[in-house]
Formats: sequence, structure tokens, C-alpha cells
Amino acid sequence: MIKIYNTMTRQKEEFKPIEAGKVRMYVCGPTVYNYIHIGNARSTIAFDTIRRYFEYRGFTVNYVSNFTDVDDKIIRAAKELGVTAPEVAERFIHAFEEDTNALNVEPATLHPRVMDHIPDIIDFISVLVAKGFAYEANGDVYYRTRKFENYGKLSDQSIDELEVGASQRTGAEQDVKEDPLDFALWKSAKPEEIAWDSPWGLGRPGWHIECSVMATKHLGDTIDIHGGGQDLEFPHHENEIAQSEAKTGHTFANYWMHNGYVTIGEDDEKMSKSLGNFVTVHDLIQKVDPQVLRFFMATTQYRRPIRYSEATLKDAANNLQRLKTASENANFRLTTAQATLPTDTAKLAELAELENRFVTEMDDDFNAANGVTVLYELAKWLNTYTEQSEVSKAVLDAATEKLHAWLAVFGIYFISNELLDEDIEKLISERIEARQNKDFARSDEIRDQLKEQGIILEDTAQGTRWRREA
Repeated sequence: MIKIYNTMTRQKEEFKPIEAGKVRMYVCGPTVYNYIHIGNARSTIAFDTIRRYFEYRGFTVNYVSNFTDVDDKIIRAAKELGVTAPEVAERFIHAFEEDTNALNVEPATLHPRVMDHIPDIIDFISVLVAKGFAYEANGDVYYRTRKFENYGKLSDQSIDELEVGASQRTGAEQDVKEDPLDFALWKSAKPEEIAWDSPWGLGRPGWHIECSVMATKHLGDTIDIHGGGQDLEFPHHENEIAQSEAKTGHTFANYWMHNGYVTIGEDDEKMSKSLGNFVTVHDLIQKVDPQVLRFFMATTQYRRPIRYSEATLKDAANNLQRLKTASENANFRLTTAQATLPTDTAKLAELAELENRFVTEMDDDFNAANGVTVLYELAKWLNTYTEQSEVSKAVLDAATEKLHAWLAVFGIYFISNELLDEDIEKLISERIEARQNKDFARSDEIRDQLKEQGIILEDTAQGTRWRREA
């Protein structure tokens, strides 16, 4: 039974999908005006891992994650680069796809874009205007926040508390609003900015409206899960609820999930572009194995903050190597394994117990930190088993199947070590022969030669095996 911490209720709840065996899930995607930093990647990886675990548990996941391809930041970037806003968006959508592919993030079922949904957005706003939840002012359209009952329920804020902060804002926009709390659904066009015709004149959508439109269009008026970064809880997700529920009259999302920040430095400062303390995925994966970065982020419980540093990345690399070594040990022993052994039933029962524990931990709000602990125990179990004089192919097959299935939940795949250069294969064979002939000088020479090529040899009771250097 999967339990989810629901931000709306501030407690863990049993997950009950709208449709049995299926998950309708919307996750806010990036505003594509620059390369994503690892704080952005944290959300992408966290919800990809959640999606993968749902699939591991037998659910079919309809996973929608948008691209915001028209926005003030994109317009500014276009002016700075001397290109159009669509060209900026296209460039950084492509960059996002390259970077997340390197991190083994599965593409969403659908990646809708704002510019492809302008007619839908205009229709959605028109309904809100007709219902009295929105009004036009000088070509802009604003949402009447006070008209929506319980505004602030997601972020647990009262309308009066919010009014204090909103009343301190200044500017031309504030002057035309009926209330300082009202927010823009449609923005009138400025000279030389990208714009579309609408009942209120040339303009473009506000930020919040796009997700309401794309989520309800592609997943229905009520969805199972809405996810995103902790920083989106207010005002973005709060405004999505107000817009969507005012239009449809139905609960927008049954479960709200928010991932924690990535922090950096001794003061655990939140990583963000606005603070200028960010590290882009594009740059980092030129220096660090993308699988290490993926493992580092996927194995922390999604609601917890992640402290980024070279030391924490190194720890992740070492832990990942432990798992890879266990996989290689199992693959090596398969060559000498027997079909079955009398101990198979007991060993398979031990594996089943480990699987029960893995599921129990991950069912508890996708607790990846506890789940990966069980994964380490499976690796240790495998290492101990493969050191026995006799091993069963049936047991090894079952254990490695679990190992790789659990690794896949965290987005990790190991490349088979069977792809050796013919020259390296010959050197390994030659070294085995040299050892048999007690030509230890030649044996050591070959070992050193292979080490220079990143091939580490290990002499075991079952023969010589190899692995790639981490």
C-alpha cells in the first residue's frame, strides 16, 4: 500500500487512484531560457524516480510535464541573444532533453508547450471572466483572488496574512487591480514582444494559467498527483488550484507533492539562478559521470533537502561502485553456476524477504534513502553468496533480476562487461597462462598494462575476473 505525504493535508495518506491501476500525474516543468541547474534537475529526477516506482509496482503512469516556452525571462534572453523567443525556447528545450537523457530521465508521456495551447488558454480565461472570477483591465486580465473560497489552503496561509504582503507591492500593475492579491491571467502586449490576439487585445498568458490549462486538458478536471519543487507551493500551485477549481467546480488534484531544495555551501543556501550560486547540469556532466549525479539525487527521500558538494558526489560514486561490483561478481559466477542446488529454496526465501523490505520502505512516501539501504543489503548478500564454492544459477538469476530492477527504479543501468577489446581479452588469457607457468614477472607486467587501460584484475578462488576502474 503506497502512502504519500499530501502537502494539502500535511499528512501521509494511502494512495487511491481515480482509476484502478493508473496514475494521472502532472509535474511542473522548466521555463526554457537557460540550461537547467542541479536544483531544477532535483525535481525532474525526484518525480522520475516516483514515476518509475509506480511502474515497478504495476501502475500505468500518464505523466505530463510542461515546457514554459513563453515568459518574461525567455523574452529577455531573446533580446540579449538577438533572436526570437521561440528560438530561445527551442534551443533550451533541446538542451533540457540532452541533459536529462544523460541522467536517464524517461521522457514524459507528454511534454506540452504553452505556445501550442494559446486557444485553450484564451477559452479557459474566458470561462473565468464569464463566471466572475476574472476581469479585464487595460488589456490585462486578472483573477479575483478573494472570490475563491479558501484561497491559501495549500500553503496554509490566510487571505489576511497574504494581503499584508501584497499591499506592499507597488507599480503600474498594482494600480489597475481591484485588489493587491489579484494575479495576472493574461498580459497585454508590449512593443516588439511576442503576442497573440485575444478578446482583450494582443497579449500573452500569465505564468500560472498555463499549468491549469495543460493539466486539465491532458489529464482531466481532477488528477491524481500534482508535483513540483517546494518553491512552487506558493503562489504558483495555490493559483493553479484557484483557477482550475473555479472553472471546473471539481477538486483539481487529490495529492500534492513537493520536493526539497538542493543546498550549497556551509550555510546550506538554496541553489537558484537568482542567487547566482547555481551549477548547471550541462557543465557538471562534462566532469562527473551522469549516473553518479543521478544516483546522488535519486537516493535521497524526495521531500528532504540535498546538500551538494564534491564530497557528497564522491560518496555517491563510491556507493554506486559497490553496487556495480556486486553486479559484476554475480555475472562472473554465472559462468560457473549450477542449474540448481538443494539450498535454493532457503536462498530464494531470503531474497523474497529483502524484496518485501524494499517495497515496504519505498511504499512509505517513496523513501529512497531507506530503499537504497535495502539495495546495499542485497549487494552484500550477493557478494557473500558468490564467494561460495558452489552457486546456483536459479538463485543468481533471481538476485540479479532484483538488483537491476531496483537499480532501474533509481534510474541506474550498468553496461555489460562483456564488451572487451580482443586485445584485452588476449592479454587476460595470456596472463592466466603466465600464472599457470609461474611466470609471475609477465603476469605482473600484464596486470599493470591492463590497469593503465582502466581494467582491474581480481584473482579469486573461482578464477580471474575483471572490472573497469571507477
